[in-house]
Amino acid sequence: MKRKTAKEILAESFREIAEKKPADKITVQDIIENCGYSKTTFYRAFNDKYDLMAWDYIRRHQQIMAQADRDDYEWKRTLLEGALLFQEQKNYLKNLLLHTNGLDSFSRYMKQVHFESLKKCVLRKSGMAELDVKTEMYVRTYCQGTTDLTCDWIMGTYDVTPEELAEVYENCLPSPLHAYLL
Repeated sequence: MKRKTAKEILAESFREIAEKKPADKITVQDIIENCGYSKTTFYRAFNDKYDLMAWDYIRRHQQIMAQADRDDYEWKRTLLEGALLFQEQKNYLKNLLLHTNGLDSFSRYMKQVHFESLKKCVLRKSGMAELDVKTEMYVRTYCQGTTDLTCDWIMGTYDVTPEELAEVYENCLPSPLHAYLL
């Protein structure tokens, strides 16, 4: 049986509170009182609540992207799992988008996380040590576009299912990246 780490418990505590309270109003004190930990434990794990949010987002994103690194795993399935995670966390992510120094703050962070993950995936599948400039631009453009679309979907601009969202992600993949991902 795998036991949860202090980081995982603190992140769960933050997510639980974020269901009822704007992220920018949540304090470290709120987080530790909710899970019974001390400030020392919190600050041993994270610099601040924003560090916690970043760690939690990266951890959950990397769990999905780790699957994409497998040769027997379809990119389409990775996209669907990502869309399903966004659906599962829709209210939480909406809170972060609205209440972490504005919409641009968290969405910029999401774009960078997605870019780094996809770049790593393309590098591994292509066998390249570095991406050429154009391929890197395709990866960045794709990540920026899909992240903006995801944020719009989370905010309620589009009323589509996670399956439909994943289909759009797949159909928007730049053709130069098809050889590595499809």
